[in-house]
Amino acid sequence: MFEKIQTPAIIIDESKMRNNIKRMLAVKEKYGVNLRPHFKTHKSSLIAQEQLVAGADGITVASVSEAELLLQKGVTDILVAYPLVDIEKVKRLKPYLHNARVIFAIDSQAQAIRMNEAASELDVGFEVWIKINSGLNRCGVEPGKDALALAEYITSLSGLQLTGLYTHAGHSYAATSKKQKEAVTEQEVASILQSAELCEQQGIKITNRSVGSTPTFERAASYHGITEVRPGNAVFFDRMQIGLDVAEQQEVAITILTQLISIKKNRLIFDGGSKAFTTEKGAHGNEGVDGFGESIDHPELILTRLSEEHGIVDLTEQNKIIHLGDKLRFIPNHACTAVNLFDHYIVLKESGQLEKVPIDGRGKSQ
Repeated sequence: MFEKIQTPAIIIDESKMRNNIKRMLAVKEKYGVNLRPHFKTHKSSLIAQEQLVAGADGITVASVSEAELLLQKGVTDILVAYPLVDIEKVKRLKPYLHNARVIFAIDSQAQAIRMNEAASELDVGFEVWIKINSGLNRCGVEPGKDALALAEYITSLSGLQLTGLYTHAGHSYAATSKKQKEAVTEQEVASILQSAELCEQQGIKITNRSVGSTPTFERAASYHGITEVRPGNAVFFDRMQIGLDVAEQQEVAITILTQLISIKKNRLIFDGGSKAFTTEKGAHGNEGVDGFGESIDHPELILTRLSEEHGIVDLTEQNKIIHLGDKLRFIPNHACTAVNLFDHYIVLKESGQLEKVPIDGRGKSQ
């Protein structure tokens, strides 16, 4: 099937991807929450449109350039889930603000001042959500009183309209058991609901209460008061999600196609290295898997070492299975970072045909 595909190449199984989208939508339908999947996983405007047509309520992005791309493609509801401090970046979105809903993130009073100045300069009002730190200890104001203080400050600014709170429980990727994962979910949800309650006690209406993490979104959606989930990786899944018991191997929709270019006594060398797989073994600095990729054709083959253009499988016994020139698909550890290394997907369509699809969001990090 893949004999004519030059390697390394990134392969998407359309049927599996669509089943994963249905799994996300099932959460929306079961709990009555909005679904705002993250663009940064697939980096494809076509896949974003497919998610929206299937029933997603909006899209989450991590950068202004991702937002620009989707707004140009007709997406009309976007959360820029990143605190912007460069006003020139904000100005780039002005042409779209009258025809689309663009929500901006607020992380601190100092950043709120900058965003308010940008709104005044552009003569527009910005809808904003406060980023809450639910335990990842990255960006985000501390939940509770600190969140309330920031909310009160934002409401004093004429150019900003506060309508929601959001968080990302990225520390769920460090969970080593179901119990730990559930504890992170409870912490994630509590950070939003308790902060929202404090705000509303002071007359600040919090309409949107958004959580987002593939390991936690299905459970988090079940809590009364949560209004939205923002899974990203769930569109594809990867080895990290398998290791976290979030997905089974047969659900993973993404693989890296490589070719065996050299056979040695104690190792196999493939043409996919760190520029195809990345060297991550987990998200947010965590290491949750062994090696750098697992073959779906021969699961006993794990990429144990990577150079830039070489992927190496160290062998404990002599290879008698595959031959020089054979092409194998490996599941990457982290789909999101692997995708950003390629210009296009090879999509295995449900019809069995192969289609080349551009990754038009690749490199849009500004």
